[in-house]
Amino acid sequence: MIFRQIIQEDLGSAAYLVGDEGSGVAALVDPALQIDEYVRQLRYAGLTLEHILETHTHADRVSGHGLLAAATGAIIHIHRQADVEYEHDAIDDGWELDLGQVVLRALHTPGHRPEHTAFLVTDRARGDDPWAVLTGDALFVADIGRPDLAVEPEQGAGDLFDSLHGKLLNLEPHVEVWPGHLGGSLCGGPGMDRKVSSTIGYERAHNPALGHDDRDRFVAEAVAGLAPQPPRFERIVAVNSGPLEDDGSAAPGPLSPRQLEAHRDAGALVVDVRTDLQFDEAHVPGAVSNTALRAGFGTKLAWLVDEGQDVVLVGRDDNDALAAAELAASVDVTGVSGYLAGGMTSWREDQRPVERIERIDVDALYERWEAGETQVLDVRDREEWEAGHLPGSVHRPYHDIDEVPEGLDPDRPVAVLCASGQRAGVGASQLKRFGVTEVAHVAGGGAGTWERRGWPVER
Repeated sequence: MIFRQIIQEDLGSAAYLVGDEGSGVAALVDPALQIDEYVRQLRYAGLTLEHILETHTHADRVSGHGLLAAATGAIIHIHRQADVEYEHDAIDDGWELDLGQVVLRALHTPGHRPEHTAFLVTDRARGDDPWAVLTGDALFVADIGRPDLAVEPEQGAGDLFDSLHGKLLNLEPHVEVWPGHLGGSLCGGPGMDRKVSSTIGYERAHNPALGHDDRDRFVAEAVAGLAPQPPRFERIVAVNSGPLEDDGSAAPGPLSPRQLEAHRDAGALVVDVRTDLQFDEAHVPGAVSNTALRAGFGTKLAWLVDEGQDVVLVGRDDNDALAAAELAASVDVTGVSGYLAGGMTSWREDQRPVERIERIDVDALYERWEAGETQVLDVRDREEWEAGHLPGSVHRPYHDIDEVPEGLDPDRPVAVLCASGQRAGVGASQLKRFGVTEVAHVAGGGAGTWERRGWPVER
């Protein structure tokens, strides 16, 4: 048996290559849009991909099933309740796929979405009992899937309870759990672990969401803890349900500094994909900071871009920008029309104007706050804010900043903070873009650091 977990780091999604070395046949479960690694792994293992399995119609990312089917001729299998437009094999609960000694069996597990299906994995060369289950977005390591991306949250949560307690948790304790996402994905909650796998027994004993078998309580807790929905999720579902995309060759073109200025002045969003440190030191006026060198670039970008808005990218070099454009396509941001040729170096060599953002640490923030020298904008999510924030600070999640937030004077200094400094970098760049004259990015720490210092906190 050949079994590979292949992770798309930016969105924290996992695909699974399952094959039989004896028959030379393989299946791939939940492919991401970038398929090059799958093709490489197939060639390396000497396998032919004949089947593509989708656990469900994804809401957080564009699937690579169309590109992969075009490249390999594989058949796409998905539960019939998905009601997709593309050519596929509609499967039901109990459906089996025989790859030789390796068998995949469908477990219909609605909740995250009505069509959601997990896949049991059996290696008959070793035994007739399943040794693993690919749980998709139903069960994660230390968390469960969210229930609000297809139906009313209460209905989805109830279905998810039935799927977990009626099917998945009834598997033998030793059965390995291989989820569709790792920590950081918006398809789960804040408890989702970055560990790549677990077991049914361990999750049954230690997953906080599975600590009791009361259905009503489960539903209430699942609904109460929901994070913001993934950006553009309805559009992404429509793309993943529609006609197959079989051409991934389109790439944005290079732009001179003068051309980039023309795009920006015409309304394009200029996105700087370098590190926030490089951005703060010098950036194109009007640009927003969203580094592609850390996980979450695609999700942040989908929140920042308006519907139909043109996007141009600025990297350290051309490769930076082109890699970011691929990640943008994963969240259906298809309006990337170009990138700054030569990166930020070409802008500086052309002697174009730059803007800068001051970087300060939490200690410096405290001195300015205590002296009344700065306003504070907290760009964390609502539940983080409610758990503890600086007295007198203004709250607006970074993904909701589309103007200078109410309560801030754009002519006075503003310090922007989050939990670690990463989201604060995005928020600070947004404030600068919308006209705040003096912006400080609180980096290398945040609200938690402030509280650990013993300084005042409101709840």
